[in-house]
Amino acid sequence: MLETRVGTARVWCTGRAQGNLGDHVGDDPRIVARNRAEVRADVGIEDIARWTWLRQVHGAGVYVLTGGSDTGGSATGESAPPEADAAVTAVPGRALAVVTADCAPLVVASDGAVGVVHAGHRGLAAGVIQAAIASVRGRGHGPVRAFLGPCIRPASYEFGADDLARFVAQFGPETEGRTRDGRPALDIPAAIRIVLAREGVVDFEDSSVCTADSDDYFSYRRAHDTGRQATIAVLQ
Repeated sequence: MLETRVGTARVWCTGRAQGNLGDHVGDDPRIVARNRAEVRADVGIEDIARWTWLRQVHGAGVYVLTGGSDTGGSATGESAPPEADAAVTAVPGRALAVVTADCAPLVVASDGAVGVVHAGHRGLAAGVIQAAIASVRGRGHGPVRAFLGPCIRPASYEFGADDLARFVAQFGPETEGRTRDGRPALDIPAAIRIVLAREGVVDFEDSSVCTADSDDYFSYRRAHDTGRQATIAVLQ
């Protein structure tokens, strides 16, 4: 399991070795619950009530965790998850999680606040990263830092020409890539770098992992019917 720090937050990215953590892909809920329990133990936060999972909808909604009994769960025996594609908190010791296969998992953090973001191409276009950064800035202080976890890279991400043209018009020509066989591709990491730069985020780390190219991670583009890994952030 990949582990790093983003400012004062600890960050983990699971992979296939930790099993499917998504409760919406038709897996046995008992298996998902077991996998999540093992990840909670690995992270060192075993209390389910201290974890927030989301019902991700490829939008720009941000769920703000304020503490107390305010929590998100899942269909695996926890409370119902909030509908959002980013979660932000200023409460130390609370674990925020997003699940992905090829979409980009992004962590944004300042001193005193952290957020996790599920950024697929629709969420990117809708402004989910900007919304998460604004929420982090409203609750923390100091510069915002960012970390991009494992996601699909342009060499494996063929994209329709018309949709790609709209994306390029919104984010710039740097987002137009090519697959290994020369077909039009979307460069999601490039789009994220552009958004972060526009938002004044200059401290950025990229895991550089392509989910479609690595058997260590789930990839919908590679396997179609697949599980989900999680990116988890905890404010210290």
